[in-house]
Amino acid sequence: MVSTVSTFPVAVSLRRLFPQASFVGCANICATDAFQNSRDVTPQSLFAVVQGAKANGAQFIHEAVSRGANGLLVNRPLPGMTLPQCVVSDVRSAYSRVCEALAGDPTRRLDVAGITGTNGKTTTTWIVRTMLERAGRRCGILGTVEYSDGFAIEPASLTTPDSRSLARWMHRMASRGTTHAAIELSSHALHQGRAAGIELEAALITNITQDHFDYHQSFDPYRAAKARVLETVRPGGLVALNADDSGSWSLRDRVSNSMSFVSYGLRPKADVAAQVREESMEGSRFRLSLHGTTVDCATSLIGRHNISNCVAAATIAFHLGLTPDEIVTGIEQFHCVPGRLERIQCGQPFEVFVDYAHTDDALRRCLQSLKSITPGRIICVFGAGGDRDRAKRPLLGRAALLADVAIVTSDNPRSENPLAIIDEIVGGMSASHRESIIEPDRAAAIQRALELARPGDSVLIAGKGHENEQIIDGRHLPFDDRQVSRAFLSERWRPQLSQQRRASA
Repeated sequence: MVSTVSTFPVAVSLRRLFPQASFVGCANICATDAFQNSRDVTPQSLFAVVQGAKANGAQFIHEAVSRGANGLLVNRPLPGMTLPQCVVSDVRSAYSRVCEALAGDPTRRLDVAGITGTNGKTTTTWIVRTMLERAGRRCGILGTVEYSDGFAIEPASLTTPDSRSLARWMHRMASRGTTHAAIELSSHALHQGRAAGIELEAALITNITQDHFDYHQSFDPYRAAKARVLETVRPGGLVALNADDSGSWSLRDRVSNSMSFVSYGLRPKADVAAQVREESMEGSRFRLSLHGTTVDCATSLIGRHNISNCVAAATIAFHLGLTPDEIVTGIEQFHCVPGRLERIQCGQPFEVFVDYAHTDDALRRCLQSLKSITPGRIICVFGAGGDRDRAKRPLLGRAALLADVAIVTSDNPRSENPLAIIDEIVGGMSASHRESIIEPDRAAAIQRALELARPGDSVLIAGKGHENEQIIDGRHLPFDDRQVSRAFLSERWRPQLSQQRRASA
């Protein structure tokens, strides 16, 4: 695991790193490692005193001292402290910069593409990686599903790792000869300065719609958090905004003249644009206009939102030096991200998809995509997470009105009452909706949807995607929408499929 990487041999001078900082009780602090959790502190390391959402780091200074910390990183002088202090305006961002310096500034030796946005981050980063690797470049990835240094892969713990882990993953990439990285940058990570120390060659904002308002409170702070990605772009680096999304495009005036700006989208006037030619259950075909060059592309991905993700990835890949032909090859050879409109096929005469969509915008896009290519009905199973943004629950209910049959169930209720969450979702649904069903048990809800499906229908199981557990009342229970679906479908349809194959043999 990357978290076990030991300290680096060279000490970092905070006086050199932060020439504008003030120092209390010393002229300088040199650290061989840095931590923001007092329990992790090692001798001669720096302790970053961070004001968290639930606790103030100042409460844990004595523990850090007992473990051998040789200095504190603070945003104001702390009286009565014998330990040297480095006073900076933003401790979180400074801590990220210290971590990057301790790791040898690895992002200066990598071409890193950072993707942020409410939806589409994971798919876009995965397409970028495929494009680069098919073109002979070694690419690491950090995101919601997995972390990879370009060679080894580990399950992800956070969409964007903490500052120390992020720096060490970048060091791991650079030291192994990986040349590129595609990383997801969540709004939490950007707001908390986790990525403030890294340097991006390209930054792309897919869209900005409602999510995480439990943390950010409202749209403006959420958008401001997303905008912080622009602070990490190196001079001459790319900034790409989605011309089809008002939230992304609203940051256009914040792009510095020192950066290379590109618009992308499905609008013809975008710098990198796609003209949709065909959509079906087998995928999509589109014509890509790439800075004066036009090429035809085919992808197995379904939906216009995925065409937009392909265009986003193409925008980044072109900036990183790939040719149009290499970009087309990457699009054609990319197939699926786990849990992103992942198709479940067990011989049934209808379509089943599992998707991570947990915002109203993402759910609406998935349903619209399926409606355009489904001859029968759309049956949607969905819920909303507990202990999270309550304001989006009725919005999810409203988005689900696009389905012919909406089955409201539990997502990850966490510490909340599942029925209370469902009530808030249903509050956004019209009483005149053709058919809605409430089934708190997620496995039973999935089975109900699959039992209702008829030939030509599409079933969308939304909200959890690649996740393999359900969090209920503090318990982490094994649960995978894909496995639950396959288990039922295999029992019901696979014997019939086997009979059909034997009859045709």
